[in-house]
Amino acid sequence: MLDAKKLTPRQIVVELDKYIVGQHEAKRHVAIALRNRWRRMNASADMRNEIVPNNILMIGATGVGKTEIARRLAKIAEAPFVKVEASKFTEVGYVGRDVEGMVRDLAEQSVHIVKQRKKEEVKEKAAQAAEEIILDALIPPLHKSAGFAIPTNENSELGEEPNDDTLLNERTRNVFREKIKNKELEDRKIEIDIKQNSPAGVGMIGAGMMDEVSMMNLQEMLNGMMPKKNKKRKLTIAEARKVLLEEEVAKLIDMDEVKEEAIRKAEEAGIIFIDEVDKIASGGKKGGGGPDVSREGVQRDLLPIVEGSAVNTKYGIVNTDHILFIAAGAFHVSKPSDLIPELQGRFPIRVELNSLTKEDFVRILKEPKNALTKQYQALFESEGFQIQFDAEAINEIAQTAFDINAEVENIGARRLHTVMSKLLNEFLFDVPDHASSSQPILITSQLVKTKLKELVKNKDLSEYIL
Repeated sequence: MLDAKKLTPRQIVVELDKYIVGQHEAKRHVAIALRNRWRRMNASADMRNEIVPNNILMIGATGVGKTEIARRLAKIAEAPFVKVEASKFTEVGYVGRDVEGMVRDLAEQSVHIVKQRKKEEVKEKAAQAAEEIILDALIPPLHKSAGFAIPTNENSELGEEPNDDTLLNERTRNVFREKIKNKELEDRKIEIDIKQNSPAGVGMIGAGMMDEVSMMNLQEMLNGMMPKKNKKRKLTIAEARKVLLEEEVAKLIDMDEVKEEAIRKAEEAGIIFIDEVDKIASGGKKGGGGPDVSREGVQRDLLPIVEGSAVNTKYGIVNTDHILFIAAGAFHVSKPSDLIPELQGRFPIRVELNSLTKEDFVRILKEPKNALTKQYQALFESEGFQIQFDAEAINEIAQTAFDINAEVENIGARRLHTVMSKLLNEFLFDVPDHASSSQPILITSQLVKTKLKELVKNKDLSEYIL
């Protein structure tokens, strides 16, 4: 496991290179931003709160890797990450999402990350408790101990000797305990008590009069007041194990501790990626009415969140001062200077991403850990087949994708998905009906040309299909 705290910017770039081809300048900027977080946490206490992150504005066409860079950065940092589209937010009074929703989503993501880590810590203990409940359902114990032993007669002392029935019962339980542990009885059905959740939708009356957070808090409060009912269910041991494991994990995790840690993690390590920010720029028009009013309204609503404000979530108040914001947009019609000056000032780092060349497409198909060719090889291997791409075939696929991008619409690396799908769908349809073979399916440049010639030839058709 990588320790993000010890990674230098150079090492972060090396990690990003495993998944993203090119865009070296953008990788350098996000690597510095990530390292700056560690630097801030190790700065003197009086300066720590004064150091604010340098938010980044990425400029580049769709499909060049903007989202992937931000997503991979969050994975390296094990940080809460949320991607939102600026065009989904609209000024108050228009139909759309409230901009504070992105911070609530980040808090939700942070709670999920912390809970998953805590689950791993208590998983073993919870699994043992779940197995004991399953064992009790299979072979009930003769005596449920209440912390002391019951004497058999007046002369016996506390801590009586177990009788034959008790010993036999315990021996049987030990045998079955091992069987349950070794998963030998997974299909056997047992009856267990399961806690039922409160009915959904309690407290929804009058929702229109309340904001989102108040509604969530009311829902949670009413759910807490409702008595939890147990329901008997007949399940296989495999199913019961999953249900009981969740219940036992929930008992062992301190949710107040989770919430506190999650809020802290969201504030200090959270990354919010705002895509399509060019769609809320005014496109060079000043004044007037129409949609530009709404666009500028969204920018003004975003401003306090990016500047730093306190947002109320159902887990507590999240302060956005040290959250890293990465905005991105193609800026074909508008330009970054069309954003309101205050918002421009909050994204001091500008980085332009390069459009992808045919050589980039060749590298994307071959080099990354999750390269498309490797993904398709894994899909075919699951059916007992091997697929191989020769160098000329990869060149031809890259050239085809590049040509279609140039002639129809440039959607970057996403074009490779559609080209590969068109090339291999027929094979994917047929292989389940054939016996697995050690003889690999070889993809040659001639095969690529044959399969894709109609798309390249008929440009009108490719507009609809690709």
